[in-house]
Amino acid sequence: MIKFINNLPKAELHLHIEGSFEPELMFNIAKRNNIKIKYKSVDEIRAAYQFDCLQDFLDIYYEGAGVLIMERDFYDLTYNYLEKCAIQNVRHTEIMFDPQTHTERGVTFETVIKGISMACKDAKKKLGVSSILIMSYLRHLSEEEAFKTLEQSLPFKHLITAVGLDSSEKGNPPSKFKKVFEASVKEGYIPLAHAGEEGPPEYVWEALDILKIHRIDHGNNCLQDATLVKEIVKRDMALTVCPLSNTALQVVDDLKNHPLKKMMDLGLKITINSDDPAYFGGHINQNYIDIQQALNLTRQELYELAKNSFQYSLLENSMKKVYLEELEVFWKNNRKP
Repeated sequence: MIKFINNLPKAELHLHIEGSFEPELMFNIAKRNNIKIKYKSVDEIRAAYQFDCLQDFLDIYYEGAGVLIMERDFYDLTYNYLEKCAIQNVRHTEIMFDPQTHTERGVTFETVIKGISMACKDAKKKLGVSSILIMSYLRHLSEEEAFKTLEQSLPFKHLITAVGLDSSEKGNPPSKFKKVFEASVKEGYIPLAHAGEEGPPEYVWEALDILKIHRIDHGNNCLQDATLVKEIVKRDMALTVCPLSNTALQVVDDLKNHPLKKMMDLGLKITINSDDPAYFGGHINQNYIDIQQALNLTRQELYELAKNSFQYSLLENSMKKVYLEELEVFWKNNRKP
C-alpha cells in the first residue's frame, strides 16, 4: 500500500509555506542573514518542533519565520517544498502564505510575493508541479490590519488566486473578518477559511454563510452538528483534512480515532493534506500512509481522496481534466494489489 500511495498522483490543497520550513534550511538561512536565533544547532531546532497545542506551535512557527528577510529566502523556502512535491507525485499544490507574519517585521509584501511566486514559476517549468497562491489573513490580528494586507496585495493580485483565514481560531470567529472578505471577493479573490479545527461548529456556519467560502480548511468539528454536515454535503463543499497536524495539536488524540473515515461515510468530500509538514512529522505522502494504516483505508478510498484533491482544487476545469485523466489511468493499472 505504501508503494501505491507514493505513486498515486495527487494535489495538496492545505499547505502553509512557512510551515514547510525544515530545521536545516532555517539554520542555514539564519546563518546567511546573520540572524541570531536561540538554537545552536539543527538538532536543537528539531527538538523545539515538539508541542501539544496550537498556540505552542504558533509560537515556534512565528519565531522560525523571523529569519526570512530577503526575496531569496522566500524563494528557497518555497522551492524546497516544491521539490518534495515532485518526489511525492504531487501534481498541483495550493500554497498558503501569511504576509502579515513578515510585513509586521518590516519585510515588504513585494519581497515575500516575488520570492514565493518565482519559485512556483521555476518549479512548474523544472519540476512539472503547478501551484496557486492563497493569501491568508491572521485571525488573531484585527480586521483593520487585514485590510492593510489586502491593499498591499493589489499590485500583485495577478499572482494570487484566493484569500484564507488562519492562525489562532479560538476567540476569533470568521464574522470578525466579514468586511475584508467582501472586499477581497470584489478584487477577484476566491474566499477560503480555516474553520472547525479548534473552533466550534458555529464557526463553520459563519465561514459558510458570512464569508461565503468555497472550501473548508480542516472542518473536523462540523461532526458535532448533524445539520451542518448535511448542509456541507448539500453544497458539495470539500474539507481539507490534515491528519498528522490533528494529532500533533491534540485535535485528535490518536490517528486510530480520527474521524476521516466517518466523514467520508457521511458523504463529505475529504482531501488529505500536510498543513505544516516540517512541524507535524510528515509531508503529504506520510499523511496518506499513516492515516491509511490507522483506519485501514482501501485502495478505492485512497483513490477517492486523491480524486477529490483535483476535483475540489481551484484549478480551471481544463487543467482539472488533465490531472483527473492521469489519475484514472493510474487507477486502472493499480486498482488491484
